[in-house]
Amino acid sequence: MIWPDLLERPRPQPDVEIRYGDNQMQVVDLWLPPGKGPHPTVLMVHGGCWQTEIADRRIMNWIADDLRKRGFAVWNIDYRGVDREGGGYPGTFLDAAAATDALRQHAPKYNLDISRLVATGHSAGGHLALWLAGRHRLPANSPLRSLNPLPIHAVVSLGGLQDLEEAARPPGSGCGLEVIGKLTNGRYADTSVPPLAPLKIEQVLVNGLQDRIIPSSYAETYANKMRAAGDEVRVRMVDRTGHVELIAPDSVAWAAAAEEIERALGR
Repeated sequence: MIWPDLLERPRPQPDVEIRYGDNQMQVVDLWLPPGKGPHPTVLMVHGGCWQTEIADRRIMNWIADDLRKRGFAVWNIDYRGVDREGGGYPGTFLDAAAATDALRQHAPKYNLDISRLVATGHSAGGHLALWLAGRHRLPANSPLRSLNPLPIHAVVSLGGLQDLEEAARPPGSGCGLEVIGKLTNGRYADTSVPPLAPLKIEQVLVNGLQDRIIPSSYAETYANKMRAAGDEVRVRMVDRTGHVELIAPDSVAWAAAAEEIERALGR
C-alpha cells in the first residue's frame, strides 16, 4: 500500500475540535461514539517524522473513525513539528504533553472515562505515545518534566521509532539523521524512551515486516532493552505489511492493533 491508497479516500471527520494553545498546531480532535457514556478513551498521536509538513493529526482520521465505531472516544492530538517555529526540543514535547494533559480538563464535559487510558501512535507518534506514558520518569532537571502528568496505562505503538539514540546512528531510519538532531538537541536522556525505563505499563509494538520507513528490527531492539529493565513488551510483526497499512482501517495490521487496544481497555 502507498500513501495515495489511504489519503485519497473520503476522510471522516471528528465531532469536536479543541484548542490547547494559540498556535494553529496546538489543537485536538475529539471523536465521540454514540450514547451518553462514560466513553472508554484512546489517546492518539500522529507521525510524519515529527515534521508538520509531512503529516498532521488528520492522517489518523480513518482509524480514529474506526475506533469511534467500535465504541471508543478518541483524543487525537496535534503538535508543532521540528520544522515549525517553537518545535523541536523542547517545544514538540511540551506540546504533546500539554495536549495530553488537556484531556483531564475536558473529560468531565464529554463523559470520557480516563481511569484506564490507552495511547496509540504511528511512526513518530509511536515514540511520542510511549514518551508520554513515561514522562513521570523524566529527570528532575529536565525542562520537559511535568508536575502531574496524566497517567497512561497501556500503549500500542504502530511502526514506532521509540529509541532515538538508535535512530541517530547511521544509516538511521526513513526519517533521516538530521531530524533526530532537531528533535533531541542531543539530549537522549529525556527524549528517548529507553532511558525512562521501566515505564511499568503494558506496551505492544505492531510493526510491518516490509516497512521501509521504520525497520522492523527497531521494534525488537527496543523491546529487548525495555524487558531488560523490567518492562512487559510484546511485539506483533505483520507480514505483507509496510508503513501505510498500519493506519489503514481495513488492513490486517490495523485489525491486530485494534484488537490490542480493545483488549487493553477490557473489551
